[in-house]
Amino acid sequence: MMARHAQIGRLDWIGLRPERRAEVLSVARATVTPDGLTDDHARPGKRAVTLVQAEHLPVIAALSGHPVIAPETLRRNLMVSGINLAALRKGQLRIGDVILMIEGPCPPCSRMEEYLGHGGYNAVRGHGGWYASVVTPGAIAVGDAVVAG
Repeated sequence: MMARHAQIGRLDWIGLRPERRAEVLSVARATVTPDGLTDDHARPGKRAVTLVQAEHLPVIAALSGHPVIAPETLRRNLMVSGINLAALRKGQLRIGDVILMIEGPCPPCSRMEEYLGHGGYNAVRGHGGWYASVVTPGAIAVGDAVVAG
């Protein structure tokens, strides 16, 4: 039962953070190395890639009093939809040629107060996404299927 998912997910957005506090760049494709996305300042290891669930953005918007939250606001690398990332903790998922291991939840950073205003940090708590290690490097592109296992 824990291994079954209702549907295949989709990669909706890719973001690169060239350096700390730099503007997040939206790209259509990316190369994933063992240390994270090429041209991103990720931490190698368990936190090489960060993901956020597209379905959580409207929740964050509602909790922060904003009409819409863009994925780059949360400063994650990948936004996926259609598959529950929380159900994949300590499990693998395939996106394009890449296999990631979902390691744990990403807590929001204190900058959410700066980006979303007063209470922004708490609006993101529990919805801030997941960090992952890279099992198999390769190429990904917006529109790729996101498959558990």
